[in-house]
Amino acid sequence: MGDDSEWMKLPTDQKCEHKVWKARLSGYTEALQQFQRITDEKSPEWGKYQGLVKKFVTDSNAVAQLKGLEAALAYIGSAHVASRTVGEVVSGVVCKVFNQPKARAKELGSDICLMYVEIEKAEAVQEELLKGLDNKNPKIALACVEVLRRAVSEFGSKIISLKPVVKVLPKLFESREKAIRDEAKMLAVEVYRWIRDALRPPLQNINSVLLKELEEEWAKLPSSAPRQTRFLRSQQDLRVKFEQQQQNEGEGGDDGDAAPAVDAYELLEAVEILSKLPKDFYEKIEAKKWQERKEALEALEALTKNLKLESGEYGDVVKALNKVIGKDTNVMLVTIAAKCVAGLATGLRKKFGTYAGHLVPTILEKFKEKKAQVVQALQEAIDAVFLSTTLQNVSEDVLAVMDNKNPSVKQQASLFLSRSFRHCTPTTLPKSLLKPFCVALLKLVNDSAPEVRDAAFEALGTAMKVVGERAVNPFLADLDKLKVDKVRAPEPSAPTKKGKPAAPKGTAPTKAKKTESKELNEAELSPEVCEEKAAVVLPASCMQMLDSANWKERLAAMEEFHKAVEQMDSKEMPCQALVRMLAKKPGWKETNFQVMQLKLQVVSAVAQRGSFSRTSALAVLEAVLEKVGDVKCGVRAKEALTGIAEACSLPWTAEQVVSLAFAQKNPKNQAEALSWLSNAIKDESITIFHGLLNNSLILKCGVPFDRINVKAFINNVKAALAATNPAVRTAAISLLAAMYLYMGAPLRMFFEDEKAALLSQIDAEFEKMKGQTPPAPIRGCSKASGGEEADAQEEEAEGGEDVVDLLPRTDISDKITSEMVSKIGDKNWKMRKEGLDEVAAALSEAKFIKPSIGELPVVLKARLADSNKILVQQTLSILQQMATGMGPAIKQHVKGLGFPILTVLADSKNTVRAAALATLNAWVEQTGMKEWLDGEELSEELKKENPFLRQELLGWLAVKLPTLRSVPSDLLLCLPHLYSCLEDRNADVRKKAQDALPMFMMHLGCDKMNKAAAKLKPASKDQVVGLLEKARASVPAKPAAPAKAAAATSNAVKPATAATALPGHRHVCSCFDSSPFYLQAVVKKPPGKAEEDRSGPIFTLVPNGKEQRVKEEKSLKVLKWNFITPREEFVDQLKAQMAQCVAKWLMEDLFHSDFQRHIKAISTMMEHIEAEAEATVSCLDLILKWFTLRFFDTNTSVLMKALEYLKLLFVALSNQDYHLTEHEATSFIPYLILKVGEPKDVVRKDVRSIISLLRRVYPASRVFPFLMDGTKSKNSKQRAECLEELGCLVGLCGMSVFQQTATKALREIAVHIGDRDTAVRNAALNTVVAAYNVCGEQVYKLIGQLSDKDMSMLEERIKRSAKKPSAAAAPASKPPEEKVAVSANASALRKPSSDQAPLKLRYTRSPAVKATVWSTLPPNVIKSVSNINLIISQVASSDAKTSIQGLTKIVQILHQESQWKLMCGHVDEFIVATLMQLRLLASRRMVDERTDRQQQVEKLYSSVIDSLNSLVLAGKLAQETSPGVLKDLVHALLTLILDPRHQQSSGQSQLIRSVHVSNVLSPSLNPSALLMLLQEAYNSTACSPEFSEMVMKCHWRMIKLLPEKVEALYLDRILLDIHNFMKLFPKEMLKQKPNDMAHRTVRTLLHTLYRLVGPKIMDHLSLIENRSESDVEAHLKRAMKHSVPPPSQMVCMEVLIDLID
Repeated sequence: MGDDSEWMKLPTDQKCEHKVWKARLSGYTEALQQFQRITDEKSPEWGKYQGLVKKFVTDSNAVAQLKGLEAALAYIGSAHVASRTVGEVVSGVVCKVFNQPKARAKELGSDICLMYVEIEKAEAVQEELLKGLDNKNPKIALACVEVLRRAVSEFGSKIISLKPVVKVLPKLFESREKAIRDEAKMLAVEVYRWIRDALRPPLQNINSVLLKELEEEWAKLPSSAPRQTRFLRSQQDLRVKFEQQQQNEGEGGDDGDAAPAVDAYELLEAVEILSKLPKDFYEKIEAKKWQERKEALEALEALTKNLKLESGEYGDVVKALNKVIGKDTNVMLVTIAAKCVAGLATGLRKKFGTYAGHLVPTILEKFKEKKAQVVQALQEAIDAVFLSTTLQNVSEDVLAVMDNKNPSVKQQASLFLSRSFRHCTPTTLPKSLLKPFCVALLKLVNDSAPEVRDAAFEALGTAMKVVGERAVNPFLADLDKLKVDKVRAPEPSAPTKKGKPAAPKGTAPTKAKKTESKELNEAELSPEVCEEKAAVVLPASCMQMLDSANWKERLAAMEEFHKAVEQMDSKEMPCQALVRMLAKKPGWKETNFQVMQLKLQVVSAVAQRGSFSRTSALAVLEAVLEKVGDVKCGVRAKEALTGIAEACSLPWTAEQVVSLAFAQKNPKNQAEALSWLSNAIKDESITIFHGLLNNSLILKCGVPFDRINVKAFINNVKAALAATNPAVRTAAISLLAAMYLYMGAPLRMFFEDEKAALLSQIDAEFEKMKGQTPPAPIRGCSKASGGEEADAQEEEAEGGEDVVDLLPRTDISDKITSEMVSKIGDKNWKMRKEGLDEVAAALSEAKFIKPSIGELPVVLKARLADSNKILVQQTLSILQQMATGMGPAIKQHVKGLGFPILTVLADSKNTVRAAALATLNAWVEQTGMKEWLDGEELSEELKKENPFLRQELLGWLAVKLPTLRSVPSDLLLCLPHLYSCLEDRNADVRKKAQDALPMFMMHLGCDKMNKAAAKLKPASKDQVVGLLEKARASVPAKPAAPAKAAAATSNAVKPATAATALPGHRHVCSCFDSSPFYLQAVVKKPPGKAEEDRSGPIFTLVPNGKEQRVKEEKSLKVLKWNFITPREEFVDQLKAQMAQCVAKWLMEDLFHSDFQRHIKAISTMMEHIEAEAEATVSCLDLILKWFTLRFFDTNTSVLMKALEYLKLLFVALSNQDYHLTEHEATSFIPYLILKVGEPKDVVRKDVRSIISLLRRVYPASRVFPFLMDGTKSKNSKQRAECLEELGCLVGLCGMSVFQQTATKALREIAVHIGDRDTAVRNAALNTVVAAYNVCGEQVYKLIGQLSDKDMSMLEERIKRSAKKPSAAAAPASKPPEEKVAVSANASALRKPSSDQAPLKLRYTRSPAVKATVWSTLPPNVIKSVSNINLIISQVASSDAKTSIQGLTKIVQILHQESQWKLMCGHVDEFIVATLMQLRLLASRRMVDERTDRQQQVEKLYSSVIDSLNSLVLAGKLAQETSPGVLKDLVHALLTLILDPRHQQSSGQSQLIRSVHVSNVLSPSLNPSALLMLLQEAYNSTACSPEFSEMVMKCHWRMIKLLPEKVEALYLDRILLDIHNFMKLFPKEMLKQKPNDMAHRTVRTLLHTLYRLVGPKIMDHLSLIENRSESDVEAHLKRAMKHSVPPPSQMVCMEVLIDLID
C-alpha cells in the first residue's frame, strides 16, 4: 500500500507513464473519464496527452492496454491535435494490438484506425496497414486485411485509394494462411462492389480457379451503386443529405449516386518491356527472310499485350514498325506490326503521343491495301494512336491524304475522322480546326466512288452531332437538299445537349443567310424602275430640274433632293433608286462644285439613314472615289465613303476602295483613298470590324480576311508602296501604321521582301505605334450584321485564326534530302556544320514553312547533344528559326524536338543556356504552355540532378506560370522534384525553387502542395512545410479571364437608344462611355435609368466590413497591400472588395481605362464627402488604396485632382476626430511619400500639405518611420523632402518622435550630410540642428562618428543657428497675420534657407516674444488650428510670463469641449513643450533665490500641473499621447517629486503635494509608458532606488485603475511590452538584485489583465514573435489553469496598492 499511496498522489498524465501497471491502468481510466468530460475540441488539456497516446495502445500489460485503447479511441475522436499522432499510434496498433489474443483489443484497434480515417488521415492509416501486410505474424496481416475491407466498405472508394489495395491482392491470394486468402477474397469482392469491371484486368493473371470463385461472388452482388455509410468530419453535410434521401426513398429502389468511375489502367502496374526485347530484335526485323522478321514482330507483339507499359525511349522500335508498315510487302507482317503499334499506343497512352506524327501518315497511306484483315488492324492501330495525341496534331497528315488518288485511302481517312470526331467536344473541335476538315470532306461528297461519298457524309454528320448544326451549316450552303439530308441522316433527330431535337436548329441560320443576302446584294434596278421609285418620294420639280442645263436649277434641285432625303422615313427610302438618280445627266461629270458637294452629301445621308445595300454602294463608289482627290469636293467624298463603310462594313468597303483606287491612274485619288482608310481606323470614326470586336478570322487590324481577297488587298498595298508618287507611298505607310495598331508585329512579315530603305520607313512608323492601344469604336455597326449574323460571328470568334495562318507556306520536305540528313549525322564536325548550314539556308529561303519536315527532327535532336558547342548553338538557332517559320503548327514537334531543348539547359556554359532559353521561349510563343506542361516529360527533366538545368528550368517556370489561367493536372508530377530542389546543395537552385513555389501554389493550391509535402521524410517535411507557409503570402492572383461578353456588349446596339442619341447617325454603337470627352459633349443621352442611379449614395455602410478586411489580410486570405508597382492581381482584388460597398456606376468610373473617368469619379466623391461622412469612414481603407493606384498614374490632371480630394478628406476626418488605423496608414502613407519626390513643384507642395494634415489623424511618432524609409530612396528630391519633414517633426515634437530609436535614426539622418545633392545635405544638416536645439550636446553622441568634413559642416551650421538667437524677434514685429500664415501647417515650418533656424525655435527659445503678441491677435484667431503651433511654442518659452499665458490659453481650450478639436494631433507637441519648460525650471530657476523669482517659479509650476490635469480630464485627447512622450512626462514629474531642493523648500511642499494628487499620475497612466520607464529604471545605474520605487508605485496605481480603463487599452502592445521586459530582465537576473519587486509587479499586471479579460487575452499575443517561447504565454497559461491569481500575489498586490493611497 505504501507504493500505491505514492502513485495515487500523482497527476493523471504522470500515472499514464508510471512503471507500475496498476498506476497506468488508473491513469488510463482517469484519462478516459477526463476525455469524456471535455467538450471543447481545442481545449489545452488535449495537448498534455499528445505524446502519451502511443503508450496507451502499446502498453505491455494486457489489462491496462485494453483501458488504454478505450482512452485512445476517446482521445482521437475528440481532440483537435489527434491527427498529429496518426503515424505512431496506427503503427503501434498494427504491431502491438493486432497480435493480441483478445478479440476486444483487436476490435478497439480497428476502431482506432477507422477513427483516424474519419478525421481525414486515410492515407497515413492505409500506408501503415499496407506495411502490416508484410509482417511475418499472420495474425497481424489478417487483421490489416480486415481493417482495409471495413474501411473500403464504410468509407468508399473516394476516401480509400484503391490502387495500392488492388496491387497487393494477388500477393494476398498466394498466402499460405487460408484465413488471409479468404479475407483477401472478401476484400476483392468489396473492391469490385465499388469499381466493378475495372478490377478484372489487374487480376487477370491470378489462379483460374480462384478467379472463377471471385466471378461467382461478383455475380451475386446487387446491380445498384454502393453508398458510403460512414463519413469524414468534413462530410457531415453529405451525411445529412444521404439520410434525407434514404428517408424519402423508404423501402423503394435505391437510386443513389453512382460510384465514381475508375479507370482500370490507373490500377495496373506498368511493365518495362524494352529490356525484354530479344537482343537481335533490330537485326531480325531488318532481315531479308520474312520468317525472321515475323519472329521479331511476334516477340514484340507478346510484350505489347501488357495493358500498361512503362515509359521509355521507344523511338527505335516505332521507327522499325513504321518501316514494316510502310514498306514491307508481306501483308501478314504489316498486320502484326499494326497490332504492335496498337499495343504500344494503348499501353503508353499519352506518352506515345511523341511518336504519333511518324506513324499516322504511314498508316493512312497503307490503307490502299484491300484485305479486310490488314485494314482492320490498321484501323485499330490508328485509333489507338489518335487517343495518345490530339486531332490538331494529326490534322495536317489527314488533310494531306484527302486528295489521294486511291479511293480506299480517302474512304478510310474519312472514316478515321468520323471515329475521331466522336472523341471530340465543341472545345477540342474549334472552328479553326473544323473548317479545313469540312472543306476537304465537301470535296469528297462529290467523289465518283460511292464508298468515299458515304464515308464523307458520315464524317460530316458526326461533326454536326458534336459541334451542332449551327457550326456546320455555313459549310453546307452550296450542297443541294438531298446531300444535306444525307449529312443529317446518321441521326436525324439526335438530341442536343439540352435534350431538344437538332433538326430545327438548322432552319434559323439558313433564314438568316437568305436575309443577309437580300440586304447586302439586292437585285440591280433598271433606270426606268429607279425613276419610278424616285418620283414617288422626291418632289416633281426636283425630278425635272436634275438634268437641267442651268447649274443654278440643278443646284436648287439637289438642295430639294437633300432636304427630302433628310426628312424621308428610313423604312420607305428606295436607296438604290435615289443614288442612281444622281447619275442622271450630267451625272458624276458635274462641273459645278456646289452641285457635286450636294450629291456627295446625298450619298452620305442615304447610306446613313436607309437600308443601303452593297449593290447601291457599287453604283456610286467609283464616282465618289474620283472626287476623293478633288480640292473642293474631297472632304464631302470622304464623308460619303464613311457613310458607305458604316452601312456595308468597312472590310468590304476597304477592299472595293483600294481596288478601285488602283484601277485609276490618278495618284492624288490613290493617296487620298489610302489616307481615308487609315484615318477611319485611327480617328475612332469607324469601328473597323464587321460585327465587330467579336468577329472571327479577324486580322487583328480588324479586317476579316475570310470575307475579302487577302492576296489582292495586300498586293494593292504593296503596289502603293512601289508607286512613284511620294504622296501615295506616304499614305500607304500611314495605312500600315494604322493596321499595326491591331495586328502587331506579324504584319511586317508580308513586306519583308521590300527594299531596305522602304522597310526602314515602315519600321519607323511601326515604332511610333508601339505601346499604343487601339481606340474604342464609336460608329459603324453594320446594319447587315445584326441578329442571327451577329450570333454567328460570335460563335466564329471562338475559333479565330491568327494572321500568321494566312501566310503562304512552303513545303520543304523535298529539300530535306537523305544526303543532307547523313551530313548532319556525320562523324566529322565540319560535315555536320555543313549540313546544318544547308538546313538554315533552306529555312531562310522558304521563310514560312509547312510542318512536314521529313527526318529532320531526329537528326536535329541528336545535334542538341553534340560535343561541339558551336554546333549546339547553331542547332538552337535553326530550331528558333523553325518555330518562327512554322508558326502554331510547330505544336506537333514539341514532344520530339521541343523537350530535347530543355536538356541543353544542363550545359555549363552561360551562352549555350541563354541560347536554349531564347529558343524555348520562341517555341512557347507559338505553341502556348499547355503542350509543355502536359505529360511526364517536364517532371522527368526536373528530376535530373543537374544544378544548371534545375535553376534555369525553375526560373523559366516562375516566369511562365503566373501568366496562365489554368494548367494540366500533370504539373503535380513536378512537385516531388520541386521539393528536392528546395534542399539542393546548390544555393542558386534552392533560391529558384523558392521563387517558383508561389507560382506552383497559384495553380495547384495549398492543400495539394501540403499533401505532397506530407509524403516527404520528416526532416525534409518540416523544412518544406515552413517554406510553403512562407510562400503563401506571395501567391499571385490568377490572370483575369478574357471578357468575351465585353466585345459583344460594346457592339450591341439598342435601336431606340441609338436613334435618340444622335439623329444624324442612325448606326451608333453603345460605346459612348468609353469615348473621348469631346465626343461625349456632342451626344445627348436621353434621361433614363442610368442617370437615376447616379442620384443615390456612392458608398454603402457595410457593418464590420473594414474589420473583416483587416482580418482577411492578417490571415493571408487576401494579398497584403504591399508592392513596388501595382500588379493586376492587386487591382482585381481591390475591385472585388470595393464592389461590395461602392455604387456600381461609380465603380465603372473608378476602374475605367480613360483618365477622364477617374477625374469624374474623384469629383463625385468630393461632392459626397460631407453628406456621406460615415460611409466614407467605413470604406476609408479601400478609398486610400484606390488613391495609391493613382499615384502610379502618369497623368498629372488625375494626380492633382487626387491630391485635392485627399486634402479635403483629411480635413473632414480631423473635424470628425477620426484617427487612422494601422491598416489604413500602412496601406497609404508609404505610397504618398513616394510622391514627395515628384519633379513638379505643384505636386510636391500638395503632398507636403497632405503630410501636414495627416498628423491631425495619425500620430507624428508613427509617421516618422515612414519618412525614415523615404530617406533611403534613390530619388534625391524625395530624400531631401523627407529629411525636411523629419526636421519639422523634431522641431515640433522634440525627441519624442524618435520613440526608442533616436540613436539609430539620427545616425541614418547624419549619413546624408555627406550626400552629393546640395538639397539633401542641407535638409540633413537642418534636421540634426533641430535635434541639437532640443537635446543640446547629447546630439553628438547620438549621431556617432562622422567624417571630418561632415562634422565641420554640422558644427558650422549649429554655430550659425546659435549666432542668431533673436531670429524669432524679427517676425514678432511683423503684422500678426503674416505670423499666422507662416505657421499654417507643419510643412511650412521648414527652413527657406540653410542659415535660418527652425521656425519653431523662433518661438521656443526667444524671450523676445512677449504677451503683447496675444493682445494684437483678433479674437477669432484662437479658433484657427494653425495658431495652436504658436500657442504651444509659447509654453516652452524661456520667458515665464509668456509661458504662463500660453499655458492659460491651453487650459481655456481644454475647458471647452467644442475647442478640443483644435488640439487633435498636437497633444504630443504640447507635452513636449511642457517637458522643455520643466527642464528650464529645474536648470535655471532653482539657483535664483530671489523671492519674486521663487513666486514666479511656483506660479509657473502650478500652471504646468493645471494644464496637464486639464488635458487628462479632456478624455479622448489624453489618449492621443504616445507612450514615449508619456514616459518622459512621468519621468519628469517623478524627478520633480524626488528633487531634494523641492523637499527642503517650504514653499515647494505644496507643489509636491499637487503633483502627488495630480490626475496625471492616475487615470492617464499608460501601461506601455510605465513599462518602458520601469525598463529604463532597472537598466540604468544612474536611477536611485527611490525613483525605482516611485515607478513601481505608479504601476500599482495603474493596476488598481485597470478595471475602469481595460476596454480602451491596446492589449497587444501592452503584452508585447511585458514580453520585452521579461526577455530583457529574466527572473534569474532580477533575483540577483536586492529585491525582485519589479518582476512581481509585472507579473501582477499580467495576472490582473487575465482576470479582467479572461481566456480571450490569448488572442492578443499577435505582436509577439515565437509566442510559444515567450514567458508571457507561459504565465497566462498558468493563470488559465488555476483560474485565479495565487492568493499570495493578490495579497501582495493589495498591500502594495494601499501604500500609494
